[in-house]
Order: sequence, then C-alpha cells, then structure tokens
Amino acid sequence: MSKARDVMHPGATCIGENGTLTRAAEMMRDMSVGALPICGEDGRLQGILTDRDIVVRAIAEGYDPDTITAGDLAEGTPVWVDADADTDEVIEIMVEAGVRRVPVLEDKRLVGMISEKDLAQTLTDDQLKRFSEALYTSAPNN
Repeated sequence: MSKARDVMHPGATCIGENGTLTRAAEMMRDMSVGALPICGEDGRLQGILTDRDIVVRAIAEGYDPDTITAGDLAEGTPVWVDADADTDEVIEIMVEAGVRRVPVLEDKRLVGMISEKDLAQTLTDDQLKRFSEALYTSAPNN
C-alpha cells in the first residue's frame, strides 16, 4: 500500500500568516495551484488558503486583498495527514473533512501537499471511485 509521501507533491510553499491575499493570489498564479498552506512565524502549519477563500470569503465580503492577511482567514485546526499515512487513511481524512487538498506533515513540519490530481494519478480504480463518489456528494470546503 502506498503512503502519503508516495502520493504527495513534495516541496509545498507556504504563504506566511502575515502575507496579504494579493500576495497569495500572485503565488497561486505563478505556481499554478489553487491552494497554499498558511505557515506561522515558527514555520508550523496554521491553515490552508484556497482560491475560493480569497474570492468568496474575502473579496465578495468586501475585504481589501491588499490589507487582509492569510492568517486573518485561517480558522480552526487545519486538516492534515502524516507523511506515513497510507492512501486509504488519506482518502478517509479528505472525505470526512470535505476537502480536495491536504497538507502532508512529517515531524510537525510541512513536507508536501496532496490534491485530487495527485490521487487521480496514483489510486487504483476502486479507490478513485470511492473517493470521487464520497467527496462529490458533499459541498466543497476547500
């Protein structure tokens, strides 16, 4: 059985908790990604910021993307998986949380991200079917 480290996209880049949403959007554009992990001053995961968060939770609510920060949008405990978690556990965590992307941690440090695309390229047909059916029957969170 494959592990999260085998499936993940290594080397995820964080937006600092004090980085503006404008900077986050530029980073997403430049890296062709739809989400960025939010890291604190200590380098630890504080949350995840999606392109949807920027548009729906900030812009549509009238916030200025040049002044509101990624940390301002970080809520609750971030969903993450351990680098040694098997892919079934990754799927379960993503489905239960209703997320389409998940940070991968090792020794409490960010080492990568797993997205739907990463899973689609590595899962068996049965795993992919189960993941898709479970995730797409609920409203998106991330």
